[in-house]
Parts: sequence; C-alpha cells; structure tokens
Amino acid sequence: MLSESARMASAVEARFRIDAPNSRPRTVKVIALDRASDRLVQHLAQRSWTQATFFTASAFAGAPRPSERFSMQGWLSDLAGRAKDLVDEVNSADLIVMVASAGEDVPAASLIGEACIVRHVMTTSLILGSAAKSDAELSKSLAQLRPYSQMLVIATAEDYVEDMLRALRA
Repeated sequence: MLSESARMASAVEARFRIDAPNSRPRTVKVIALDRASDRLVQHLAQRSWTQATFFTASAFAGAPRPSERFSMQGWLSDLAGRAKDLVDEVNSADLIVMVASAGEDVPAASLIGEACIVRHVMTTSLILGSAAKSDAELSKSLAQLRPYSQMLVIATAEDYVEDMLRALRA
C-alpha cells in the first residue's frame, strides 16, 4: 500500500494539482489599537510590503455617551493622520491584523472585529510586551481581543510581528 505522500505524488493525483500562484495578492490591513503599539506599526510601515496598509485606531475613545452621536469616521486613520472609514477598509481587505500592547485598553477591537464578522473578513490579533506585564494585565488584553480574532498571538518580541506579517503574506 502506498503512503499518503507517495499517492499524492503519483501521476494520477498530479492532474488535480494547481501549479499557478494565487491570482491576486492578499490585501492586509494592519491596525494599531493603542498608543503603545502605534510606534511599532509606524516602524513596520517603513518596510517593503506587497499589499499591506497600516492604520491607527488609538484615538478611539469607546462608545459615546447617550446624548452624543456616534460616527464611524474620524477615529481610524492612516499613518499620515487622514481619517479613514472602517467599513470601506474592511470591505477592501482579505485580512485585518490588530496590534495591541499587553495591559492596554483597546475598545476599538470590538468595533473592528464586529465589522470583520459582518463582512466575513479574517482577523488576526497580536499582543506585544507580555513579558513586562502581569498575568492579570495580559488576561485583560486577551479578553478584549479573543472574541474578535480567528488567530490570537502573544508576540514575544517586536521582530516576531514583522515575521508574522511576512508569514501572512502582507
């Protein structure tokens, strides 16, 4: 009996193999969720990327008071400071990567995550600086990001974030 690997390498199975690369590159949106992660996202944006765009959501202050109107605009911005519409950015993405610092409050994660759920866009969250934080602070971050992340990674170093983005074909 042939092993699975040998069978998959046979001429019979080769006809099912797709030898062409993906027809279009993956569009990745990387969003810093807090002021501490802004610096890293700004640094990463200086690198060469295929289809990655970088944003900051650190200005998001959470849900408005009952007497205030809420706007989807104004709190998400590109790194040049121009306001961006979350729905437009999610609609044009294949993957949203949220970057947060351990222990920080990241209220924008729920809004971004819900927009991704509605549009069926995959999300990945990366948590930075966990070694310098207590388990309680790390748990706070995990609780805010876990409901909205298909993949949640605790990054041991900032270099890991760049490696992860490359692995995700950003």
